[in-house]
Amino acid sequence: VTGMSPLSPYLNLDPRYLVQDADEFILPTGANKTRGRFELAFFTIGGCCMTGAAFGALNGLRLGLKETQNMAWSKPRNVQILNMVTRQGALWANTLGSLALLYSAFGVIIEKTRGAEDDLNTIAAGTLTGMLYKSTGTV
Repeated sequence: VTGMSPLSPYLNLDPRYLVQDADEFILPTGANKTRGRFELAFFTIGGCCMTGAAFGALNGLRLGLKETQNMAWSKPRNVQILNMVTRQGALWANTLGSLALLYSAFGVIIEKTRGAEDDLNTIAAGTLTGMLYKSTGTV
C-alpha cells in the first residue's frame, strides 16, 4: 500500500476517497434543489405569527405596567397586566400573520401566473399586500 497517505496509522484509508464533490442529499424525482415560494410560505406565516406574538407580549407588558403604575402589586394588578399581555400578543400575532398570509398568497399566485420566479414577484406581492392592507383602513 505504498503511495497512499493514510489518515492515521490505525486507518488504512486514502483521504481522496473522503472528498466528495456531489451533494449529499437525495431529492425526490422532479423536486427542485431550492424551496419554492409555496413551501416557504408556511415558514413565513409561522415566523410572522411568532414574531408578532413576542412583540405584542412585550408591548402588552409595557402598556400594562404603564397603566397600572399607581396600583400596588396585587392580584388585580397582575391580572390586568396579564390581560394586556395576552390581548396585545394575540392582536399582533393575528396582524402580522394575516399580512404574511396575504403576501405569501399573492407571491404564489403571481409566480404561477407569470411562470417565473424573480424579484418582480416579490415586489408585486409586497405592493399588493400593502395596498390591500391600507385599503381596509386597519392602520
